[in-house]
Amino acid sequence: MSIITLTTDFGTKDHFVGAIKGTIYNELPNARIVDISHEISPFNITETAYILKNAYKSFPEGSIHIIGVDSELNEDNKHIALKLDNHYFICPNNGVISLLANEIKPEKIVEINIHDRVETSFPVLDVFVKVACHISRGGTLEVIGKTISEFKKIVELQPKITDDLKTLTGNIIYVDNYGNSISNIAKKVFQEVGKGRNFEITASKYHFTEIQNKYSDIVDFTLPEEQRQKDGSRLAIFNSANYLEIAIFRSNLKTVGGASTLLGLNYRDTITIKFN
Repeated sequence: MSIITLTTDFGTKDHFVGAIKGTIYNELPNARIVDISHEISPFNITETAYILKNAYKSFPEGSIHIIGVDSELNEDNKHIALKLDNHYFICPNNGVISLLANEIKPEKIVEINIHDRVETSFPVLDVFVKVACHISRGGTLEVIGKTISEFKKIVELQPKITDDLKTLTGNIIYVDNYGNSISNIAKKVFQEVGKGRNFEITASKYHFTEIQNKYSDIVDFTLPEEQRQKDGSRLAIFNSANYLEIAIFRSNLKTVGGASTLLGLNYRDTITIKFN
């Protein structure tokens, strides 16, 4: 039986997550449910996309991913189910799938049309769970929706490149638990545009001319300990997801702070890279 994952902005204080799991178990007593995250910032589609992109590939092919962020049904926010990279995704058509599908084209997309058969004011609980359980039983997407070819795209998920290939401009799309500020500039794009040229990264009023391979690379371990870089030093790095991140060495939002607090780099702030 396929694994069913949950990614929502519901938090864990309220009953929502428990109710979703209970409903799944009622339909599929042997279901395997995994929480990816329930701490998405409310209605933050970009943050959802980043977390999901970097989590789903760790699951077996055929896994089913329920995405419950900004999921209220209306004329501008239909519900879709799709197969992409041999995984299934059930989500609102609000652009959340953009970051996943910018490199891998969905094999099939349907606009879910079972709403007239399911009375609901909580679509993730009723509609999305019904669809997930249907797929888990081996059901096809065509049974629960009409095939469509396009999905809503979020422009802000893609960095901008000038025609002369001298400037790459991106934005902070996620601030992690350490306060590190993560941009939408992928290592692959950086390398394709930069082609090994020297560069300068500007983030807020701070500038970087090096990108570290790991956080501790800014420490010169040949120096006596008292002369080395201390906690709180700033750096640029391609993180484990291969996105450009502005970070603070050994950051801790409760003590030394993070890039979001110390450097003032928050969601949607601009990062510019100039090549020369």
